[in-house]
Amino acid sequence: MLKALIVDDEHKARSILHHYLVNFIPEIKKVEQAASVDEALSVLPGLRPDIIFLDVEMPHKNGFDFLTAVTNPVFDVIFTTAYNQYAIQAIRFSALDYLLKPVDPEELKAAVQRHLNKRENEEQRQELYTNLVQNIEKKEVKDFKIAVPSLEGIYFFKVDEIIRLEAEKSYTHIHLTSRKPFIASKTLRHFEDMLEEFKFIRTHKSHLVNPKYIMRISNDNSFVVLSDGSQVEVSRRKKEEVQGQLKLR
Repeated sequence: MLKALIVDDEHKARSILHHYLVNFIPEIKKVEQAASVDEALSVLPGLRPDIIFLDVEMPHKNGFDFLTAVTNPVFDVIFTTAYNQYAIQAIRFSALDYLLKPVDPEELKAAVQRHLNKRENEEQRQELYTNLVQNIEKKEVKDFKIAVPSLEGIYFFKVDEIIRLEAEKSYTHIHLTSRKPFIASKTLRHFEDMLEEFKFIRTHKSHLVNPKYIMRISNDNSFVVLSDGSQVEVSRRKKEEVQGQLKLR
């Protein structure tokens, strides 16, 4: 039996989400509501929720203030937010889940299912929340740290440290400037979407490259040489884009 807590200052938003949870999510057997961070903190010890649906933007104290106030959380958080690109990017970079308002019932079901599929321990969860709080304090997205869980633990790094990413079925090999490559259990498309504003180049269906680390392109334009000495294939339709990036330097 899962217990849930809805934290949102808007009564209508709380009521709608409560209705969806009670009627469409059979795994959740108990749902309580809080209209503020302080109220949520008072409810927390008695309820001991498995999932908190946490509004990002609230008066006085927001969702990130709530995370700061809780030490060693034993619950999972699914953020709910109106469209706020900066907050969403901070949440995504920290490998955490969110739902856009107005909440869609099918997306809600999928988010709860992702919660059920997770196997993160409490230490990892705390690391992810701490990274989120640190990210949201940064002035620019480029200063965020990306959190990527792997079999070896969670890797934290800035976008600027990524040399390239390489697909292997539903996994991605991530090559960084400061450490050995590792495997993430996310698709290359997942990272391509996350890094869209940083102008990474999909040189090939299996390769996503940080243009900063392209040293040169081969004479026949079939591959690029990167700063770590690796050679990455360039598809025919991507040749002009790669050449254009090199000319901008």
